Amino acid sequence: MRVLMISKALVSGTSQRKLEELARCGADLTLVTPPYWRHDDGSTQVLERLYTTGYRIIETPMRWNGNYHLHYYPGLARALDEVRPEVVHIDEEPYNTATVHAMYLTVRRRIPALFFSYQNIFRRYPPPFSRFERYNYRHAAAAIAGNHEAGDVLKRKGYPGPLEIIPQFGFDPDIFSRAEPRAARVAGSRFTLGYLGRLKEEKGLLTILSALKSLPEYCQATFIGQGPMQGELEAYAARLGLSDRVTIRPGIPTSQVPETLSRLDVLVLPSLTRPNWKEQFGRTLAEAMSCETPVIGSDSGEIPSVIGDAGLIFREGDSAALAACVERLLADRVLYADLARRGRQRVLERYTQGEIARRTYAVYRKISGGLP
Repeated sequence: MRVLMISKALVSGTSQRKLEELARCGADLTLVTPPYWRHDDGSTQVLERLYTTGYRIIETPMRWNGNYHLHYYPGLARALDEVRPEVVHIDEEPYNTATVHAMYLTVRRRIPALFFSYQNIFRRYPPPFSRFERYNYRHAAAAIAGNHEAGDVLKRKGYPGPLEIIPQFGFDPDIFSRAEPRAARVAGSRFTLGYLGRLKEEKGLLTILSALKSLPEYCQATFIGQGPMQGELEAYAARLGLSDRVTIRPGIPTSQVPETLSRLDVLVLPSLTRPNWKEQFGRTLAEAMSCETPVIGSDSGEIPSVIGDAGLIFREGDSAALAACVERLLADRVLYADLARRGRQRVLERYTQGEIARRTYAVYRKISGGLP
């Protein structure tokens, strides 16, 4: 089956494993992607070619690069006519210009197309984006939502077609794995609560510090990342008398993430729901689970669905509830080991790149009329 995927996200080389897995499923796959993507913070992600076996890349210029709503590919029609795909996968939200542009071109060529959505907040968009949505809802052969709440939003907004819940990207369990078994912990020895990601208010990082205040002194917190909250974190830790128990490290290369996660005693994602945002997946949760590091997450957005029965959940913003979760792990070594084991197993069953690709390819087969 000839498949053409349109995705700016796949300028990142680490995400390209999914494409290799799709090719292994049987897709004669071509990726259309820009030479770079300009992020909100002004940084630029240049196209990487890290995992490129089994599929083709068409690197094509993007108009309005860096603008999530307005960007599109002027050369897409030429790529469609060259590849002549039997399925088109538009890896963009239904309200984006890139999506409606691609959908229009596929409708003219009578090619079944699907779009992807991670938007888990119900919003009404002004014209022309509201019209883009309606057009894409009418003409899409299928939609993939990256989380359950995004699927609910699509239905509430009137999308009538086939819908599957599949995360955008998976994880490589060979990379995200523990190099050696965790040593038995000695009672009273250092216990590190870790957070890995952007230091932003909506991530609920002050909740970790408030919880740490009520935990034994051998408990410490390590924040790994950069962002506007660093100064506030340092000041709040000092105000609580926790400066000697809190470490803030800058962001690390992706190659160091598995080892770093493996060294933590528990990974905490204490996200807070805001009017314009709630957690869409929580990538570090699955990465830590794959490394057999137990996880604790708030009940914001998709976090409970990602963790399932393989970690602990607390009410967002409730530092006492977070502290109670940590105390359970400190007191119950059997529970601690069981969550580590179940976390790894959950990733293997649900979140590997191979599993994500298999489920995505099944969608392709459905909308293509069963092509192999």
